[in-house]
Amino acid sequence: MNTLATYNIKGGVGKTTTAVNLAYLAAGDGHRTLLWDLDPQGAASYLLRIRPRVKGGGKALIRGKTSLDEAVKPTEFDGLDLVPADFTYRNLDLVLDDYDLAILDCPPGISLVSENVVHAAGTLLVPMIPTTLSVRTLEQLTGFVAELDRPPALFPFFTLVDGRKRLHREVIDDLRARRTDLAATVIPALSLVEQMSVHRAPLPVFAPRSRVTRSYQDLWAEVRDRAAIPA
Repeated sequence: MNTLATYNIKGGVGKTTTAVNLAYLAAGDGHRTLLWDLDPQGAASYLLRIRPRVKGGGKALIRGKTSLDEAVKPTEFDGLDLVPADFTYRNLDLVLDDYDLAILDCPPGISLVSENVVHAAGTLLVPMIPTTLSVRTLEQLTGFVAELDRPPALFPFFTLVDGRKRLHREVIDDLRARRTDLAATVIPALSLVEQMSVHRAPLPVFAPRSRVTRSYQDLWAEVRDRAAIPA
């Protein structure tokens, strides 16, 4: 099973948006996909219309009183299940079921959850906005991962990109010149992304022909290739 995680030390960079859209696209490709909402705010659970609580809480999973099978909730999309957020997940050891693909939507910052995710994931998807501080955060994450015995692959990419802004263009061009692992795809800053919380659905569902949807489709193709996920 392939395990991906959307992760960044900073918040507000598009982790949940990425996790939800990629999980939907993966399921649409025929992969049995599990999206695990590890962020206590429960945004992924909300976007996919799942109540953000597991019976007995995350502690029940740890103590064996609740199995992962009981915690998994089917979404309205074929092939896509979700483990909803729960505030007690902060100290939850990762347990993964028998899926083709697991995508972990992680909270920002460095915590026990994020450390477990770094150890469990084969690839860390790192969304960044095109600013100097975001690039600095990526460098910090790169250093942290490099110290691990079995480091995951990093797959950074830019979100909330406004091509009219000179700073955005310069930051992207500079990082592309310095890193070979940076995605070719950038996610534009369009209001449609914010409308996901209104429609409570992935972008391809309510805006299938939009530029930002095409960008996520291109990103999924890159992720699939980088993580060696069968088409």
